[in-house]
Order: sequence, then C-alpha cells, then structure tokens
Amino acid sequence: MKKIKYFYNTHTLRYEKLVTPLRVKLLRFFAFLSALLVSSAIVIYLYNRFFPKPTDIENSQKYDALKERYGTINDKVKTLQEQMAALEKRDNDVYRSIFEANPLPDSARAKAIDKKNEIAKVNVIGDDIIGKDIADQLNNLSLRVAYQFKSYDDIEKLISNQGAKLACIPAIQPVSNKDLSRIASGFGMRIDPVYGTAKMHKGLDFAAPQGTPIYATGDGTVTTAGNTENGYGNHVVINHGYGYETLYGHMVRVKVRDGQHVTRGEVIGWVGSTGKSTGPHCHYEVHINGNPVDPVYFFYNDLNAEQYDRLLKIAAMGSAKSFD
Repeated sequence: MKKIKYFYNTHTLRYEKLVTPLRVKLLRFFAFLSALLVSSAIVIYLYNRFFPKPTDIENSQKYDALKERYGTINDKVKTLQEQMAALEKRDNDVYRSIFEANPLPDSARAKAIDKKNEIAKVNVIGDDIIGKDIADQLNNLSLRVAYQFKSYDDIEKLISNQGAKLACIPAIQPVSNKDLSRIASGFGMRIDPVYGTAKMHKGLDFAAPQGTPIYATGDGTVTTAGNTENGYGNHVVINHGYGYETLYGHMVRVKVRDGQHVTRGEVIGWVGSTGKSTGPHCHYEVHINGNPVDPVYFFYNDLNAEQYDRLLKIAAMGSAKSFD
C-alpha cells in the first residue's frame, strides 16, 4: 500500500496531504535519466579504457604490425628510389655521353609518369592511408623503371649504330703511305705556290706519282665527282654522315659517280695534277659540320702509336709552300 505523506500548512494551521505536481515529477525523472546515462557512459569508457575487448586487442596488434611492416617497406622503397636516381644519373652522365646522345631531362621522365598515371586505379582498393601511400610510391617507382628500360632500349640502338658510325668516320690515309714520306704540306697557313701569298691551307698534300690509287677514308655517299672549276680539278667529295665530310682533289681520273655509296679503303680515283696544282699530289680535307679540321688527327686506323707520333711531326714540319 502506497504511503501517504502529509505536511503542516502554516497558513491554514492544519496538516494537509502532500501532492507532487506532474511538472516536478517529470523534472525528477529526466534528471535521474540524465544522471544514469552519464554514469553509464563513464562506466563504459572506463571499462573499454582499462578492460579492452579481445577484438580491440587483436586489431591494435594488427595495426602495430602493419605500421612496422609499412616502415620496413617504406625503407625499401626509399632505397629503390635512391638506386633508381643513381641509374638515371648514370644514364644521363655516362651512357648517353659515350654515344653523344642528349641526356633525358627530368621533365621527360615526370611527363611519362603523368601520362601513365595509374595511381587512381590503386586508390580505389580502399581508404587506408598507409596503403595509398605505399601504392603511390610503388606506382611512381614502377613507372620510372619502365621509362628507364625504354631509355636503355634507345641506348642499345645507339650501340648498334655505333659500329656504323665508326665505319663512317675518316680513319685512314687517302693514299698508301707506309713509310710516311708522302706528306708534302700540312694543314694551316702556307705560301700559295702560284700567287706567293700566305693562305690558309685547309688540308694535307700527299705527293705521289700520277696514277697512284686514292682511297675513301670512311664509308659514305659521294656528293661531288668531277671538275666543278673550283681549283680542285677532278675531285671527289664524300658525305660520311654524323657531320663528317672529306674532299680529295687534283685527280687525274675519277672512278666514282655522284650518289654512289663507297666504303673505307675503296678506290675512288687516281693521283693527278688537274686544277690549280703545281705537281702530282692528292689534296685531302676533312670537314666536321662544315668546318675544315687538320686531317692528320684522323689516321689512327692504319698507324701504330710510333708511326702516328712521327706523322704528326712530319705534318708540322712540312713544306712552307703548298702544292695547290
């Protein structure tokens, strides 16, 4: 049976029945409920803080292991990136320098990475930040490796072309000169034999009997064969490619024709004294990118070191007069 409560009313001077208004009851109920909820939250927090669930412990252990593995993988990625950077530097500074190829700019490598950007494909796997970071780094590294492989393919082509280039560079004397006695006038300022004035002599004069064979000094294509009234008489010009060109002047007769492909050592004509010449000889010039250079530095294929050193001295001490 519910206990009835009374209170003494000082105004009426009587004991009256105590009645609690509904508003007060509701306030008391909500205050109790709020206190209960707060207490429950505090108890739950303290329980989870000091008494974690087995699944939470397992997840925490997995996370710690994942962080440790990520650190290991990240270190390996950094090592690979350093090795990749070293390969790219070697590619630019060594391999391409050997074959006279332009280095690959970093922007080209970056552009290739942008073009093949597959990071977005990897990111859709999940929202894990660590996974994304690893995927980004590995994807970037794989693209750099792929681009570097392409660069090495280009270098392999340069290597295969290098043999052809070496065959084209002038590398022998234009006439047989085993005893090194046929260089009559060297490269540089010489006295013109006709006008008696100092003049730049753009090649070497090889004195030889008329009819002595003249050889192509490197593979190439004949661009001029005959007399063009330029003072060289019957002469031949060969374009060897790679910026190299050679000229053979004053022939008694030309053997080759315009447009003909010739190989090193092939007879292209015979020594004579046609054009502006004072005696049978072969005037020989080497041009690189249109500029005449001393041909004496291009006889390394048919001379040993001692002969080459002797030839340099002979060319330097040649006659003060040229033959043409």
